[in-house]
Formats: sequence, structure tokens, C-alpha cells
Amino acid sequence: MEQYEPKPPVPARDGVDPGAVPFVTLSGGARMPAVGLGTFGSDRYGAREIAQTVKGAIGAGYRHIDCAKVYGNEREIGAALAEVFASGEVRREELFITSKLWNDQHGPRDALVNCAETLRDLGLDYLDLYLVHWPFPNYHPPFCDGDTRNPDSRPFFIEEFMSVWRQMEKLVDMGLARAIGTSSMTIPKMEELWPLARVKPACNEMELHPHFQQPELRAYLWSKGVVPIGFSPIGSPSRPERDRTAEDTCELTDPKIMEIAEVHGAHPALICLKWGVQSGHAVIPFSVKRQQYIANLRCAAEDPLTAAEMAVMDSLDKNCRLIKGQVFLWPGAESWENLWDINGVIDRSGWLGAK
Repeated sequence: MEQYEPKPPVPARDGVDPGAVPFVTLSGGARMPAVGLGTFGSDRYGAREIAQTVKGAIGAGYRHIDCAKVYGNEREIGAALAEVFASGEVRREELFITSKLWNDQHGPRDALVNCAETLRDLGLDYLDLYLVHWPFPNYHPPFCDGDTRNPDSRPFFIEEFMSVWRQMEKLVDMGLARAIGTSSMTIPKMEELWPLARVKPACNEMELHPHFQQPELRAYLWSKGVVPIGFSPIGSPSRPERDRTAEDTCELTDPKIMEIAEVHGAHPALICLKWGVQSGHAVIPFSVKRQQYIANLRCAAEDPLTAAEMAVMDSLDKNCRLIKGQVFLWPGAESWENLWDINGVIDRSGWLGAK
């Protein structure tokens, strides 16, 4: 979703030494590169184009690829990975590959079946990380607008979620997933999961950018040894219309970020990525343009922000959530805030079947 022109242009030397890219260490000891390539682009790019981007990005130094079955491109990405492995350019064990279980697949065996299908499509024997994409089993049609509501949608219930999590744990037992995790969780939801989980979540993928820093949730996760992975790390300027509201802010035109960018001779988007990596979490920007995705990786390996600049970036939090998730609301819920437990407890407000 990150469409911008790096400034100045990427130097003539192409690619980044993977060893120069910072990494984060998961609770099980695995090292995950702090910059990954996002692969959600199905609303604007074809599966083959994204697969070729994955191939090019690996050649340019990326070792962390963030996938999901719902993106509709894992089979094509798998073909690209097969080409990379066959060429000897990189070995499977050098890559960190993530995929995710989609919302309408929370049934009794769905996680097991879907992980097997993902492994088949990607041509892999195991995933480094497998995530539950959202904590509630609510489906919405592709490309729907923000007013779409599924009458079968439900709020989070720990009993239902644990039936999914037990399958995720079994995937670890079987060696099909080296680590498992969550996505878009809140502290109240994680508090219910944590004492019941035999295999604890290693990561939580969540919206993270300078105008939406989620400091309380990040601190909570780190206290549990859970690594945050930030999606929309530059504020998702090309997000779908359904995710836009009049109150939204934009990092790319923030005067203080632009001022820091001028000092570094870089685009503001790259300053946002530097902030994320230097804050200690991973980021997964997306671009199909070679100059952009190389710049995204290189910015984490070179020219870090100073302590004073990091302090300025930390001060810019506006608590501006951009991916609000309105399409996941259940019947009777009044606002997207019902999804995020704003009041500090799990919110089932208005659910017609609430007990």
C-alpha cells in the first residue's frame, strides 16, 4: 500500500546485505528480520506481479516474507520461491515466512486444513510463523464497502477462540509451524488467551505507525515476550476507501517527520520505518516497485535516527487507528470501537445473542 518515490534515488549498488538488517528474537529463539515484505496487494495488483516482487525482493536481500491465504496469491508466491530455491540463491532455512488463518476458517479442523493448503501452495514443509488473522470469525466479501455487515458476525468469545488455538498448538507439535501467533488482538483478549494457551503466542501482528503507536499494548506484549509486528507502518496512504474517515491523519505530511526526513535526505515514509525498527518491533511494508522495496530494506540497515529524533517521533502519537475493521462488526454493535475493547474489557455491546 506504500506508494511513494524515495528521495534521493537508491544508489547504483543494488540490494542490501541481509546480515546488515536488524532482527528481533522470538520467544522460541528464532530470529525474524525486522523488515519484512508484505504481500497484501490483491486490491490493486495481480498475484503474478506480487510473486515476481517476492522473487526480486529476495534477490535484493529480503529474508522475511509476510503472506496470508486470503490475499489470493500464495500459489504464485510458491512458484516464485521454488525458482529461488532451485537457483541456489537462498536456502529455505535462510527465510522467515509467515502466513495466516482467515476469519471464516475457525471451525473444528479448519486451521489444520488451511495450514496444509498454505504449505502446499507455498511449496514448503513448514512455516516459520502462522497467525490467526483476526480474533473473531467474521467474514466480509472481497472489495466490499465500509457499510457492509455480515448478519452472522460475532464478537470475541474465548471458548470459540480456544478451539482454534488448540489446532494452532497442534501445528507446532506436528512441526508444520515453528511458531504461532495472533493478529489485531487487544490486551483484554490476550489476557483471556494467555493463561489457557499451552503454546504461547510468539507474535502479535498489529497496526503500528508514528500516529498510532499503541504504547500500552506494545509494553504489555513485550512484558509477555510477545514480539509486535507492525502492519501499515507508514500509515497506509493507499488503503481502501472503506477504511478512510475524515478524522484520519497522515504521517507523510507531518511537519516534524518531514523535517527529520530532510535532515536524512530521505522520504518521510522511510523515517516511519526507521522509527518502527528502532522502537524494537518488526515492520512489513508493501511495494511492488523495486526502487521502493529496496529503499524500505536499506533504511533499516543504514543512517539510524538519533536519540533526539526518536524522542520527537515518539511524541507524535495521535491514537489514530486507520484500519478500523467496520466490516467485522456484529449485529447490534454501534461503532468500530466495539471491536477494540476501548473500555478495557471485552466488548460484546449489542450482540443479539449475548449471554
